[in-house]
Amino acid sequence: MRIYLDSVGCRLNWSEIELLAQELARAGHTIVASAAEADTIAVNSCAVTAQAERKTRHEMRSLHRDNPQARLAIMGCYATLRPETSARLPGVRWVIPNAEKERAGDLLTNLAQSPGRPGEAGETLETMRTRAFVKVQDGCDNHCTYCIVRSLRGRSRSRLMADVVHEIQMLVEKADAREVVLTGACLGAYGQDLGYPEGLRSLVEAVLADTDVRRLRLSSLEPWDIQETLFDLWDDSRLCRQFHLPLQSGCDDTLRRMGRRITTEAFSRLVAAARDQIPEVAITTDVMVGFPGENQAAFDTSYAFVEKTAFAKIHVFPYSKRPHTPASRLPHHIASQVKEDRARKTRNLARRQRCRYRLRFLGRELPVLWEKQRQDGHWTGWTDNYLRVVADAEQDLMNQITQARILSAEKGHLRGEAVL
Repeated sequence: MRIYLDSVGCRLNWSEIELLAQELARAGHTIVASAAEADTIAVNSCAVTAQAERKTRHEMRSLHRDNPQARLAIMGCYATLRPETSARLPGVRWVIPNAEKERAGDLLTNLAQSPGRPGEAGETLETMRTRAFVKVQDGCDNHCTYCIVRSLRGRSRSRLMADVVHEIQMLVEKADAREVVLTGACLGAYGQDLGYPEGLRSLVEAVLADTDVRRLRLSSLEPWDIQETLFDLWDDSRLCRQFHLPLQSGCDDTLRRMGRRITTEAFSRLVAAARDQIPEVAITTDVMVGFPGENQAAFDTSYAFVEKTAFAKIHVFPYSKRPHTPASRLPHHIASQVKEDRARKTRNLARRQRCRYRLRFLGRELPVLWEKQRQDGHWTGWTDNYLRVVADAEQDLMNQITQARILSAEKGHLRGEAVL
């Protein structure tokens, strides 16, 4: 089987796709670099928002247009939430919900051998990645009123620490991974179900002590799951200076209706502690606008808090009603046009804040992990504090970490020169 793997949504989805790629390769299948080369295409889908659902459907249709002869499999959250709609998407032969995802390799192998019918059974995955996504936890025990992750992925459950450490060392030794990203549906809850004291901190300490990883990055963390003592570990330069801390709203009344276990005061203390202990750390976040009951005063309060906090990057999105969630039954839903207006205003603020953060590094040298060479010959890569850098170099920089001198800030990235 020649199979093309794709993913929509979070880093956890990408880590699951990478694990599936390894499993299929071990079984003798060929992972191809484009949909046109495949006889089978599998997509790990997303349904966290209405926009994510639209993106999933668009990606499935696009892949079918690229290769109408290929058999398509859709797996993951959209397949779980909307199995019948998934089965009706063009070219889809198999629907694999989250409950069957761990058996996806066997299912794809077995189903590909028979004609079958639809049944319950982004960026593209490259055979060589500079960053490896390692799934250490799945599921969620939180009760955010707008979210369906808990119902789609189940209760929180963690992998054994020894297994995670072993996988990371194998990625370093055999795949030459220079950066590892720890992922989870609720990463900060890692180890709580296993009885590990300070589970995430213990895991990070073990990875730093027992592997040769050059860079270690954490994916999204719920702010209430973090102890400030975690920041003490960032004396080790291998830890990337970036935290994605979803805020969702800067208004305490809205946070309470959302079921978020944080206040703006506590969030501010956490951000201040991170900035005090980790120089020039990038704090990124998610902000939702138009949650039911968010009147103009609540939005203005949230906007002012976001403005004061000065994030390095913000993902802004309007509230979308998720089926079977408490928020969908709340009164005072906000009109679509009002939500879009608020999202537009907040995105403009986000662009200004992102630009201000990038400008701080003009004339400086930053370490960059170079990921690929563009068609125009320029190399692109990421700093440890999650800034994209574009540079011209005659040498092959693929999968190398070098210093880069930052010369200018351009739309969406920094322009620099590699210091070799």
